Amino acid sequence: MSWLPENFVHPVLVPLPGGDHHLRPIREADAPLDYPAVMGSRERLWAMFGPAWGWPAATLTYEADRTDLARHEKEIAAHQSFNYALLDAAETALLGCVYIDPPEKAGADGEISWWVVDELVDSKVEQAFDELVPQWIAADWPFEQPRFLGRGISWSDWLALPDHPDA
Repeated sequence: MSWLPENFVHPVLVPLPGGDHHLRPIREADAPLDYPAVMGSRERLWAMFGPAWGWPAATLTYEADRTDLARHEKEIAAHQSFNYALLDAAETALLGCVYIDPPEKAGADGEISWWVVDELVDSKVEQAFDELVPQWIAADWPFEQPRFLGRGISWSDWLALPDHPDA
């Protein structure tokens, strides 16, 4: 049984209010933008995601990042999980990501997390992004019980939850 309805079509372009940024599914070809974004914010991202995901490691190489993006691209095509890049209008800078995953822990039907690069912390772009993601999930995704990791529940509380029966 799939975690999404068979007829679900994932969004391919999601504008951020203000018109200067948008979300779209990440691609392997985004590695030249993704790698500097991730590594430039690595310490803060590790503090967020490291205990749960072991990412991003201090030793993450460009090639390993490109391989990760290729895997994400395949998972998106197969509707196994979704990684959306936050990009500027011209797609010359990757400024963050949203992850939409099947639940690993009991009590949710989708698990969502997101981040922005260090330069955007406490900015109007981050504020618009933080407002957009839950609204977008509610409007365009078929979840009845989405869980917002690091937002509606702390990562440490999430790690303490029992595993989802299908995980």
